[in-house]
Amino acid sequence: MALAGVSTIGVQFGYGIESTKGTKPSTFTQLTRINQIGGISLETEKIDASALEDLVTKYVAGRQDSGGTFSVTVNMTDDTIAEWTTLISASDTAYKAGKSTWFEVYSPYLNKAFFIVAQPPNEIPMPDFSQNELQTVEMTLTINEYKGMDTKVQPTAPSAS
Repeated sequence: MALAGVSTIGVQFGYGIESTKGTKPSTFTQLTRINQIGGISLETEKIDASALEDLVTKYVAGRQDSGGTFSVTVNMTDDTIAEWTTLISASDTAYKAGKSTWFEVYSPYLNKAFFIVAQPPNEIPMPDFSQNELQTVEMTLTINEYKGMDTKVQPTAPSAS
């Protein structure tokens, strides 16, 4: 019998830097205090395949478009700022060396995880400030390539700062 569904409790978000260009990292570092991870929709572009004799337009499927970005909402603390500062620096160094940063959305309830090759923001953005609310910041990542589901790798806790 199929499960009714799975919870998001215990989901982890992590990053890994390629050791070998184009190859999924073997380890991922967890980014903590994540409140929300934006989804990635894959919209299929349509290609007009009509000919002069067609009275109705005909289409064939084209590329899938990820939309180009996805957002991660983070509890803003000194620890999470340090984690993201480390990530931004490591990702920049890797990019200059021709290597990529991979992100993983890990669920303890699924057999596989979601992987995205992306670039984090260049700086920590300034969040909205409101009365009596949790201080969060939205990190927008630029998608280089959506990899989809693959063998999951348990992210490891970040080093203490």
